[in-house]
Amino acid sequence: MQKPDAGETASLANVLHDCLSAGLIVLDANDQILCCSPEAARLLHLPPDQTVGGDLSALPAPLRILAHEVAANGRPAGPRVVSLAGKGVPAFRVSALPFRTTAGQTQIVISLHDDTLAHRLEQNLDRLDRLAGIGTLSAGMAHEIKNAFVAVRTFVDLLLEKNPDAELGDVVRRELRRIDTIVSQMLRFRTPARPTFATVHVHEVLDHSLRLLQHQFETKLITCNRAFTASHDAIKGDDYQLEQAFVNLFFNALEAMGPNGILHVATETIDAAGQSPGVRQVRVSIADNGIGIPPENMSRLFEPFFTTKQNGTGLGMAITRRIIREHHGDITAQSEPNRGTTFHVLLPTHTEG
Repeated sequence: MQKPDAGETASLANVLHDCLSAGLIVLDANDQILCCSPEAARLLHLPPDQTVGGDLSALPAPLRILAHEVAANGRPAGPRVVSLAGKGVPAFRVSALPFRTTAGQTQIVISLHDDTLAHRLEQNLDRLDRLAGIGTLSAGMAHEIKNAFVAVRTFVDLLLEKNPDAELGDVVRRELRRIDTIVSQMLRFRTPARPTFATVHVHEVLDHSLRLLQHQFETKLITCNRAFTASHDAIKGDDYQLEQAFVNLFFNALEAMGPNGILHVATETIDAAGQSPGVRQVRVSIADNGIGIPPENMSRLFEPFFTTKQNGTGLGMAITRRIIREHHGDITAQSEPNRGTTFHVLLPTHTEG
């Protein structure tokens, strides 16, 4: 085999540069493995006794073919994408290059690059593109809603004057104010509304959120059991946004349950894990006895655009988690197929005064 020309030398330099973040395997003229980096062993799931000192037969078929090709024609090969079924790596890029050592020995260096990160980056860019499109669309919709909302609000005010109902009137007026606030913020910022913090009581937010869905619960014959036992439910938060988060969770429970389902909503005050003594949290538990969530979907539950619903957007749970985190809280889920789902929301308490 002749000494590599300038182009091959440059290729070798590129391969070695790539190896700083890639797997590396070096073979001698007898197909023995002289070097196998930890990253290469990880990608190929090679046990220690099949790395250094092993032979070419220890490598997967696509790499053996590539090595034979390079050895036969004495020229670089790749990069090409290969995948190993059942190995846990969707795909990786592989390149091979022949070269002579200073002692005149012929060797082949194979570099491997995990394409998983590139695939994730592509997915994230796709999400960003879709979010940008949704932002533009929502701004246009908000403008039209704002114009139409003036007539709707006027009509509702006149209707409530002619048909006074204290409890219903308060609910409707509150919701009209909330819609107006959301639409105005969408027009001003075209980004998710920043919470406006004030002292709010979690029990009051839960009561109002459940009242909004009372008709849907009654229509579906859903029994709602409340156990608001938190001794201290005051927090610093935005009641409109917290209401949106809890309504999302209640809607999910409603859709997961069949007729005569049971919804449990409970609160308790607990010590904050990992915090100084005396730091307290209110924990809200929302449990249904619906169809549950498949184990393979649990890790993607709060991922934007992920949905199993035919007409779902995949944004409800992502928005809910964002709201909870903006309130310095956390949300987790436990589920068992055909047994139901429980969401736990933790929020830091606030001392009034």
